[in-house]
Amino acid sequence: MNIIEVFRQAVDSIRANKLRSSLTLLAISVGVFAIISANTAVLVLDTYFKDTLSLMGGDVITVSKFPAIQMGPSDWERYRNRQDITIQQMERMQDMSRQATGIGPNRQYRTTRVSYGERETEPNIGIRGGNEHYLENNAYVIEEGRNFLPEDIDYARSVAIIGADVAEALFEIETPLGKVIRIEGRPYTIIGVTEAKGNVFGSTLDRFVVIPYSNLAGVYGRNLNIGIQLRAGSVDRVSETIDEMTGILRTIRQVDPAADNDFEITTNESLGNAFDSFTGVLYLIGFVIGGIVLLGAGIGVMNIMLVSVTERTREIGLRKAVGATRKAITSQFLMESIAICQIGGLIGILAGVGLGNMAALWLESSLVIPWSSAIGGVIGMTVVGVLFGVYPAYKAANLDPIESLRYE
Repeated sequence: MNIIEVFRQAVDSIRANKLRSSLTLLAISVGVFAIISANTAVLVLDTYFKDTLSLMGGDVITVSKFPAIQMGPSDWERYRNRQDITIQQMERMQDMSRQATGIGPNRQYRTTRVSYGERETEPNIGIRGGNEHYLENNAYVIEEGRNFLPEDIDYARSVAIIGADVAEALFEIETPLGKVIRIEGRPYTIIGVTEAKGNVFGSTLDRFVVIPYSNLAGVYGRNLNIGIQLRAGSVDRVSETIDEMTGILRTIRQVDPAADNDFEITTNESLGNAFDSFTGVLYLIGFVIGGIVLLGAGIGVMNIMLVSVTERTREIGLRKAVGATRKAITSQFLMESIAICQIGGLIGILAGVGLGNMAALWLESSLVIPWSSAIGGVIGMTVVGVLFGVYPAYKAANLDPIESLRYE
């Protein structure tokens, strides 16, 4: 008997017991669905996160007082007691560095309203301090107007570059360039508008106003904690640039030679590694939950196959009486078990990929298909079908044909 014929008989047997088979298929589908949907969603997040990081150059380095990402328990008291990173320290770094380029601050001073004439935004506009390197360090591109000039920073001019969302909210039918907006009562002349970057994890990247940090320092003070951004020039030079920055900052901040750094240095690679650790935990959770469900489903498959053997005892006896071998009987019931698992697995894979990609639609990211998980699911369902179907198949193959024909 060839495998196609065996598989056809298995499917016919499943169709003959629709309700019982459906419940078993449902249990298997839920288990596979839990694994595939979790893997798909995590893959969507991973792809989206890496696409977002790729918007910034791989050579961008950020210095901060607190860790950018912290997994697990952390000693926040130690971080909180660190001295602030100040504008003065950044300016000394600019003077001392020979390796880094594009050194500039990264600080959001306020989240507030921005007004122009009688129009006003919602109180959710980030007011950021930067210099002529801010846009490039954060992968923004000027759509209209110009970037800051060194003179704008040196003379603390009241000029501003606005994000696409601010331009849309305040200037629907006119150009923003040259217009004077007000932020907490202070006037700023718009010199540039950035291209829209869209959303990250449902949060817009275009709701901001950048003002020369020297201007905002005169308003809010120079001793507030800031972040420092810089570029290594190329990915190959990131490591040596970090070494130089570490030495300079330790000197500026007078860190004891035997003490650890009292600041954090973050790169795209370190953010990616931290996110990989996070997604690894999510993958593990999905596999554990799905595995538990599949274990219960496998027991259900064995149960339904044992019931099937009992109900078809006379059929088995008749087949043996006309010459069916033990191998043929074993193959039929084993293939029936595998068929149930594969059909349920296929339903679970399709449903899991569909639900997992809902995250891609929400994030406006590209759709993904977890091929490795899908192939693993097919193989896994074959294994489950064999493991939980081999005993019922063995039991069917060893029935006595005479006793089977007498069975009522």
